[in-house]
Amino acid sequence: MNRASRRHRLMLRVLLPGLLGCAVLAACGDSPGTAAAPQPDAAGGRSASSGMPRFTDVTAETGLDLTIVSGRQPAQQLIESMGAGIGLIDYDRDGDLDVFVPNGATLDAPTAGAGCRLFENLGGLRFADVTEAAGLTWSGWGMAVAVGDIDGDGWDDLYIPAFGANALLRNTGNGGFVDVTAAAGVGDDRWGAAAAFGDLDGDGDLDLYLANYFHHPLDEDPPYTLFKGVPVPRGPEGMLAQPDIVYRNRGDGTFVNASVTWGFSGPRPSYGLGVVILDLDDDGRNEVFVGNDSEENFLFDADPSDDAAAATGTDTAGTDETDVDAANAGAAAERHYVDRAMVSAVALSGMGRDQATMGITVADVDGNGHPDLFSTNFSSDTNTLHVNLDGALFADRTEWFGLGSVSRTSLGWSAMFYDFDHDADEDLLVVNGHVFPQATTRALDSEYRQRPLLFVRDGDRFHRARPAQSGDWLDEPHADRGTAFGDLDGDGDIDVVISELNGPVRVLRNDSEKVGGWLIVELQDTRPGSGNPRGLGARVRLHAGHHRALRWIYSGGGYASASGTFAHFGVPPGHDTVGLQVRWPDGFEQELEAVATGQRLVITRK
Repeated sequence: MNRASRRHRLMLRVLLPGLLGCAVLAACGDSPGTAAAPQPDAAGGRSASSGMPRFTDVTAETGLDLTIVSGRQPAQQLIESMGAGIGLIDYDRDGDLDVFVPNGATLDAPTAGAGCRLFENLGGLRFADVTEAAGLTWSGWGMAVAVGDIDGDGWDDLYIPAFGANALLRNTGNGGFVDVTAAAGVGDDRWGAAAAFGDLDGDGDLDLYLANYFHHPLDEDPPYTLFKGVPVPRGPEGMLAQPDIVYRNRGDGTFVNASVTWGFSGPRPSYGLGVVILDLDDDGRNEVFVGNDSEENFLFDADPSDDAAAATGTDTAGTDETDVDAANAGAAAERHYVDRAMVSAVALSGMGRDQATMGITVADVDGNGHPDLFSTNFSSDTNTLHVNLDGALFADRTEWFGLGSVSRTSLGWSAMFYDFDHDADEDLLVVNGHVFPQATTRALDSEYRQRPLLFVRDGDRFHRARPAQSGDWLDEPHADRGTAFGDLDGDGDIDVVISELNGPVRVLRNDSEKVGGWLIVELQDTRPGSGNPRGLGARVRLHAGHHRALRWIYSGGGYASASGTFAHFGVPPGHDTVGLQVRWPDGFEQELEAVATGQRLVITRK
């Protein structure tokens, strides 16, 4: 089927969800062209006063000295244009975030690249290279990084999707890592582009979703095509898409491919570049949203009937796994997933078009209590905000919130929502850069090196920040790719680490003038047998007077990167204490009152 007829088919399939979305909005009193009104003082709504985020590039002072390798410059094949992500991990459990970079390689030696790097956080935004001391010798063509505790021992581990064999690096707990890829059974050798950890079968430990890209043979002359009349490397369209893989955690540090058993093999293979795992419909089960390049996205939703069947001992899913042991056969039956992206209206843009999704981030933008999905896309298109209307249906509200047209000349990669200035609403940072070295505004309507986009929330819309307000770094064009966010210097605000294609890793210190207070919440499940000590999949709700805010602790997002595992809140002025409610991944709810702001709070599961 040619692309035009396939798009016509997809337009028909998305028409009904779109009409339903209009009906929902009409019932709620919203009219087309008007942003949904946030709840009073809700997350994403009007704040008492608005601040202005400001960052300073302090890379030269940090000791984080690394130039990422990703093929040749200028790139001659698409693999050389993708870059690598960034991971934040408290590998030594000393309370601060360390920086891990998977790094890449070259076409001459794709399995023997520059090697991954680990930088220990020494405090005060100073880092030291501890790669060798940590026993890290992996040197494949790393694309991305996911952070998760695979064996529930309290020490976070690292998974590296790669161009070639992926790697699982287990944290030994004594300052080092050991490669357990083969023993764990997660060494897929296709082009892995993104991964996320999450409990997909409800058994309490972390499973793994791997998003694969396409078959890219290096022993053949690179295919070229025309893009706006300019010869460019071909891909992903026209290339052989590779199926994603879902690995079930057996609970003993090993995994088994559960893609067929759990229903993830239903959609045809696509070009996966991003994935997040969290509860999108508030039903107590995790969903998986996959951003695909130049194809419709996936939204895998667990079939609720499987829980009832599991409770009665009925296996409705069956198993195709040749090496699933009898002791775990029951767990394999607890979930069966179905792709509901089209009926939920997140497969395509609001215009019914598939997009080139790269990065993904999550926030409750409209303040209705449901997590919304923001994705970055190719140039000559816009980034997309899919607002979650009721947990089951989404609507494209990109332009309504001021995030559309301004991004059309950019090629977006990583993006994340955070309250950078502590004014009690979340702002948005997007980094950009073209994949084609030939890109100019005249030739391709977009420059190769591009400036970041920082959006400040002001009432019902976002507004683009300018260098005069937010720092000179906003006026500096780069070929950026990944971002990782966390409080790197312990002062309570969110700093940023950025990876650039064949360029230096950069550190941006948050120097915003703060409007209100702050609170950082981390979760800790120390119960015997817990396989998810960090509480991935949990939801944290904050209330301060009439102000309400929600955060989700999830894996994945950004582009190829892993930010810190925490919930960060800006708190309105005048509130020295707040209330919290944590809904843990198993549904258990825990409430705390009169929590002092201005602290990093660790909440232990009761």
